[in-house]
Amino acid sequence: MAIPQETILDIKYKNDIESVIAPYVDLKRRGKNLVGLCPFHNEKTPSFTVYPENGSFYCFGCGAGGDVFTFTKLINNLDYIEAVKLLAEKSGVMIEENSYDSSLTKQKQVILEINREAAKFFHSYLMSEQGKWGLNYLTGRGLSIATIKHFGLGAAPDDWSMLCNYLRRKGFKDEDMVLANVASKSQKGTYYDRFRNRIMFPLIDLRGNVIAFSGRRRPNDTESAKYVNTSDTLVYKKSLNLFGMNFAKNHCEERVILVEGNMDAVSLHQAGFTNAIALFGTALTTEQVKLLSRYTKEVVLALDSDAAGQKAVLRSLETAKNSGLNMKILSIPDGKDPDEFVLKNGAAKFNQLLESAVGEMDYRLLIAAEKIDLNDDESRIKYLKEATQTLAESDDTISVDFYAGKLSAKYGVSKETILNSINENRKNRKKKEQKKEFSDIISPKFSRNDPNPQKRENMRSCSAEEKIISILLKHPNYINSVTEKLPSEKFSTDLTKLIYDRIIQCNNQHFDVDFSVLGDGFSPTEMGYLVTLQNSIGTSENVTALINDCIRVISEEADKKSQSNFKDMSVEDWAQMLKELADKKNKGE
Repeated sequence: MAIPQETILDIKYKNDIESVIAPYVDLKRRGKNLVGLCPFHNEKTPSFTVYPENGSFYCFGCGAGGDVFTFTKLINNLDYIEAVKLLAEKSGVMIEENSYDSSLTKQKQVILEINREAAKFFHSYLMSEQGKWGLNYLTGRGLSIATIKHFGLGAAPDDWSMLCNYLRRKGFKDEDMVLANVASKSQKGTYYDRFRNRIMFPLIDLRGNVIAFSGRRRPNDTESAKYVNTSDTLVYKKSLNLFGMNFAKNHCEERVILVEGNMDAVSLHQAGFTNAIALFGTALTTEQVKLLSRYTKEVVLALDSDAAGQKAVLRSLETAKNSGLNMKILSIPDGKDPDEFVLKNGAAKFNQLLESAVGEMDYRLLIAAEKIDLNDDESRIKYLKEATQTLAESDDTISVDFYAGKLSAKYGVSKETILNSINENRKNRKKKEQKKEFSDIISPKFSRNDPNPQKRENMRSCSAEEKIISILLKHPNYINSVTEKLPSEKFSTDLTKLIYDRIIQCNNQHFDVDFSVLGDGFSPTEMGYLVTLQNSIGTSENVTALINDCIRVISEEADKKSQSNFKDMSVEDWAQMLKELADKKNKGE
């Protein structure tokens, strides 16, 4: 049974969309609307728009849109019901436990219980005689028993069914173990442990739930993949989570240390750096940046210093642009990772490295210098050309002027010459960007996330259908008169037909035609499509005339399609159609 419409609307009206979105997006007023940088994709120019008038939002960059429930669902990685419940709790609205279908919520709870039991199993095995190899490895890496227990570290036995058998004894089904991604199903239909012969790192979310695992191969194993991680499940999405954040969240108001490996984070915590977190097998994502910006002001990237590590740093800096976070980069001598450095040199030395972390521009200029031997004039000129190209990528005029002065003083080239070179590079970059924009205009590419790809083959009819939907969303008093003349069977695309049917259904059940009632079951881009439709009709439009024009176009296009279908009919199909028409006539239909 669904949550009553009255309850949904009550929750919506008690959670103003601006106040729900403001903690995640720096919103600026633009007329009667608000704009900001989208929290769901990386962008430099604000394309995320909030419409307080009708309680909706839409991103013109990625196409995501909807209402307070959609936003809460996306930003917190929840399902629709969980988002409704969360906002209900915030606004003090009571929802009866039996008033909604909780099957998905129950499935998530089962997965969390399986993960918790699996974590207990791995930890118990590590502390047993059989798992001594794992314990010896961790203590050999300098970890204390207290630290191992604090992080719930464990080990997976070299066995195909020990965990599955353990979980079966606890009453869990094989199918649920597969959904939790701790078990796999063979082609023969048998179930087996996914993690075997590995050191296990459980990932714990901010609520204290075990949501995933990372398994590091056993020491001296050179054949297996170094890490096996949980794939995305109903309770885990790798782009949203960070290892150790559950502990670091209370110690990172000023700064977070972001490392690459789980072991690095654990070692740093033991050394007293309780604000350390790890990427858990993924590159830094926009969602993770948003999470970090809620807890800290500064992120120090302490990633590997090899070529792959440098690329990861640059990608991370790009992802974090415009987030408001102060990004710094820590370089560890001799290519060591944080775990090795702390173990060998101690916490005080690592703290000195932290204090010497550099900003993005310093780091980019350092990387450019690493590639070139600066011992002769020709190489220094080559470096200056690379450095001016790097500076040309920045739009921060004060920063560019400052670094131009530093380069001038260090290499004996006038500051004016360096600035001229920067401006020339900037002009070339702008030309390339404009050329690409022009190319996109004359050869538009349809997005893979296009919510209604069928529109391409039905432009005339679909445009009219969209206008009808826009009118009904804004002026629901026209629903009855429109539906009398326009059956949904005449609609040319599945999505416009579905939306139209939902509007009719709401009206027939005497519900308000509202996003919050229509939206359950639509994807974020489909909800975005709904938002654009609702906001596309101006108040000055002659609604009655526009409705009649749209109905005429839709009917004409539907008739054309029917006539086209008639041409392709066989004699038998014609006979069947005529028989059906005769039957209808006899019945007085």
